[in-house]
Amino acid sequence: MTSRWLIAGCRGQLGHALVERLGAQPGCEVVAAVDRDELDLADPQAVATLLDGLASDLPQVAVNAAAFTQVDRCEREPEAAERGNAIAPGVLAEACEKRGIRLVHISTDYVFSGDSPVAYREQDEPKPRSVYGRTKLAGEERVLTTASNSLIVRTSWLFGRGRNFIASILAQAREQRAGRASGPLRVVGDQYGRPTYAHDLAQAILFLVERGAQGIYHVANHGVATWWELARASLDGAGYEDLSVERIRTDELRVDAPRPLRSVLDCAKAEALGVEMRDWRAAVGAYLASSDSPMTNSEGSAVA
Repeated sequence: MTSRWLIAGCRGQLGHALVERLGAQPGCEVVAAVDRDELDLADPQAVATLLDGLASDLPQVAVNAAAFTQVDRCEREPEAAERGNAIAPGVLAEACEKRGIRLVHISTDYVFSGDSPVAYREQDEPKPRSVYGRTKLAGEERVLTTASNSLIVRTSWLFGRGRNFIASILAQAREQRAGRASGPLRVVGDQYGRPTYAHDLAQAILFLVERGAQGIYHVANHGVATWWELARASLDGAGYEDLSVERIRTDELRVDAPRPLRSVLDCAKAEALGVEMRDWRAAVGAYLASSDSPMTNSEGSAVA
């Protein structure tokens, strides 16, 4: 693979993993890596200025890994969610289409209601239940109608460097071990999904781009888990086997945004093209042993 890349959302979990993966990929170069505080993707002039400034080294592929992902804040701040998750992808898609840049846009399992007893396929009808899901779906639609050769990758339950569910659980475990907190950890046990390691997802994106994939693809680590199972596996892998975790129901949570109860993604389409994703438990183990692990990296503590 020989290509020049632009990564938007470079300091997020996936953005960081992509920059790292591309840096190790022969023939690939990240010509621009920007984050939300550096570039307003919803501002057409700002996006044009960035791309025109790269005219002599224009990226061939742009990945939009930037989004307003704090689900409950999206519910409270719908205008900000609309700007970050719907308007910005459309602006970037238009700029990329005009310059012949291939756009890869990252989306989410939250575009589905979570009411299906079987895994969601790419062609299944989205029915988002939250502002986050609705704005992410709107972003998908704008990309598909604007960028002719775009690739949309839906994923779920992402973990990697920085803020994420596993980092939050381990931060709480440290507080308990240090005697600064008491009582069992409480985690929902009736939501089902596919946990996904950012580095595995990054590698899959590179593979799909190399294969010329277009349209919508679901990509996540293999296997299905509840948040409780993910918490238990993470604690056991980090040496907190003695800490108890209480299973609770979703309706016991006090949150602003409704959550899909079963947002499991069917990844058969990507697998048929050759994408191979390891089991989520193995991915958690790799994450905990990596330099991105919250056991060695204190960046991540709480998640929405």
